[in-house]
Amino acid sequence: MSNKIRIGVSSCLVGEKVRWNGEHKQDRFVGEVLAGYFDYVPVCPEVEVGMGIPRETVALYGTLDQPRMVSRRTRTDWTKEMRRYTKGRIDQLTKDDLSGYIFKSKSPSCGLGRVPVYSEIGSGRVRHGNGVFADAFLKKFPWIPVEDEGRLNDPGICENFIVRVFSFHRLQTSLLNKRASPAALVHFHTRHKFLLLAHSRKHYQALGRVVAETKRNDWSKVMHSYVSTFMEALALKSTPKKNTDVLLHMMGFLKKLLSAEEKKDILATIEDYRRERIPLVVPLTLIRHYVQKFKIEYLQDQVYLSPHPKELMLRNHV
Repeated sequence: MSNKIRIGVSSCLVGEKVRWNGEHKQDRFVGEVLAGYFDYVPVCPEVEVGMGIPRETVALYGTLDQPRMVSRRTRTDWTKEMRRYTKGRIDQLTKDDLSGYIFKSKSPSCGLGRVPVYSEIGSGRVRHGNGVFADAFLKKFPWIPVEDEGRLNDPGICENFIVRVFSFHRLQTSLLNKRASPAALVHFHTRHKFLLLAHSRKHYQALGRVVAETKRNDWSKVMHSYVSTFMEALALKSTPKKNTDVLLHMMGFLKKLLSAEEKKDILATIEDYRRERIPLVVPLTLIRHYVQKFKIEYLQDQVYLSPHPKELMLRNHV
């Protein structure tokens, strides 16, 4: 890709030797496959705050909302330094126009949701929350898609994350700029109809109301409402049932153009997908073929048919 999408990433996942033991945690999917489409902005809070390589391991103690970061051996408290660094680094990231972020799982600085937070030093009681840097990032950039590399091993979670990254990037280039207009919003919403329906009909309807009221409301408020609801919709899981409804909806555009045998073949394929006998890519490929054959412009423009590069083969596994 000539214009890669810029996303943040924990430095160790792309092969940088920044771990506490001087090693990396390079992830093949992140470092090799996705690298063909993403321009990474690597971040390692523990190194950048001055902990050094190699270094003592650290852990989180105290409350989930305000944990302290303390080294395990010498009990050095890095909390103030990490919070000061985090604020400055996140301020810098606002200039990078990130469309997503892949964090290192279970890291006390970068983990998402599964980081141990001990009630006190020496106590066996533990809860789980976000790493210090990751938590601050989520609060500063609530719309930006985030995931940790461990969860990307799940095909459904991975496909959903990539859909959200590419969708948010389209939002940034189409709507979150000074050239955006109500007409651009209508076009964007129309193109994403079936993608939204595959995630949440309720959110699609709510977004339709936002678009319909554009001329009556302040543009900045319209954008905030649309973008927040749009990203909230895509965060919801797409399921075989939801996708089946969308595929059948698309079939409505084809029913007068196909022979009885062709319709029977597509409907049987959709049913096999609904029963999870085959992946989503199979019925989608059939429908895409006929959409191109008959040049159905409305469907040709639908993001749902190609929400991310086919070379990633993400829909081969969902």
